[in-house]
Amino acid sequence: MTTAEHEQWRPALLLTRSFIADYVRNPVNLIVLVLVPLVFVVVAARSLADAMELLGGKIGPALETVTAGWAAGFLSSLAMYFQVRSARAADRRMLVAGLPPVRLIAARTSTGLLLAGLVSAVALIALAVRIGIDNPGRVVVGTLMFALIYLAIGALVGVVIANPVNGAVVILFIWMVDVFFGPGGSGGDMLLSRFFPTHFVTLWMVDLPSHHGGRLGDLGIAASWVLGAGVAGAAVLAANSRTAGRKHRPSGQFVTAVRLGLVDLRRNPVLLVLLVIVPAVFVLLAKATTPARTLIVAVTDNGISTNQSFWFPEVHAGTMAPIAVGSLAALAGMFVVVDSAAGDRRLSIAGYHTGVAVTARLSVVAAAVVVICAAALAVTATVFTARQWVGFAAANLGLGATYALIGVIIGPLFGRVAGVFVAFLVPFLDLGIAQSPMLRPIPATWAQALPGYGWTKVLFDTGLTPHFDQTGPLLAAMAWLVVLSGAAGLVLSRGQHR
Repeated sequence: MTTAEHEQWRPALLLTRSFIADYVRNPVNLIVLVLVPLVFVVVAARSLADAMELLGGKIGPALETVTAGWAAGFLSSLAMYFQVRSARAADRRMLVAGLPPVRLIAARTSTGLLLAGLVSAVALIALAVRIGIDNPGRVVVGTLMFALIYLAIGALVGVVIANPVNGAVVILFIWMVDVFFGPGGSGGDMLLSRFFPTHFVTLWMVDLPSHHGGRLGDLGIAASWVLGAGVAGAAVLAANSRTAGRKHRPSGQFVTAVRLGLVDLRRNPVLLVLLVIVPAVFVLLAKATTPARTLIVAVTDNGISTNQSFWFPEVHAGTMAPIAVGSLAALAGMFVVVDSAAGDRRLSIAGYHTGVAVTARLSVVAAAVVVICAAALAVTATVFTARQWVGFAAANLGLGATYALIGVIIGPLFGRVAGVFVAFLVPFLDLGIAQSPMLRPIPATWAQALPGYGWTKVLFDTGLTPHFDQTGPLLAAMAWLVVLSGAAGLVLSRGQHR
């Protein structure tokens, strides 16, 4: 590069450095970008491979290597989404001031690539420590392909969807469908999964020929996805010039505060649609792709504990619904509180009693939980027959409330960006891994201390047996609910006075 060319692109390099500095100004963001892929790969890799094999995946133990790509892809997508969304006003001002669009696009792209490189490196290091890397060429390139494809997905969602909770839910939905119903999971060699973003990347990464890659082959199609994602990402970044704002209206009465909170939810129809569609699609896909085999679950009926065999296609949807409920509730609880923080402080200045404001905010969170559970249960009822429907529905509501409160606590403590990572990781590890009946009939001893244990035991009891026998786990679950309610109230109270 000549001196003139270097000077020409010097502003883009300076912008990239400032964008990175802005992102890591909150050190929690950087810590979480390192911590989440470490935990995901080290803790969940083996369990995920076992679960995918049970769901009909054909990759087997080699699937552990793909978890590095899954972690890198998800984190890259969310990091790029929040970079695009949080910078729209600043980018617009720089363009109006005369900054050439190509330099802004180059700076944003460079920042995304650096973040993607960071999470990919951490995931690969975790994988090397966890099981070693037998084929470093394929694994390293495959992990980077995951990150680059999802980087573009994050940019696209960031430009199209303004509301952060909507964007986070959409990215989570795309990722879950791609992972759990792709070639590594229950999708297997299903025709539809061939159109998923990382179908060919996954198969090439583990050296498992698809036999439907055509003349390009698996690597050629995977590279085409990466190239197409890059072009699409650059295009949407070029179109990212609009700004959006939020309005918060204070009131002095509890009923009015709740009404305004619900109005705010209603003004976000995309979120309401997502809260209905995401659990519905997740449950229906779980039913459609469940392999024909039995599942052993430890249950207690009339005081007698046994390991019983259940036909997997008949019960799988019932076990997947709580995962969708918990994950969405955590995100909804987090964003309802984070997005309303400024408005709540204004209410405090206007003379609101702290207890009234906190109760009103938690009531709005409860309304979101009811919507999520109603959608999940309405679809679940079409493909799963619970033995005790009232208890099963109540347990889902309790589980949703528990994780919504966890989201309420996570938001102010971690912030919007890091909070999404944590809100995804906690229910995933608890409900999807530690309590999963697909991995072990009885949860490990350490898993019984997690917030999802009691509700999961009640869910399996009410869903699979005709008599209620889980008083102890129910009391433990209620204790978690009480403790989390107090903690959430404390966090919200402190937030009002900042």
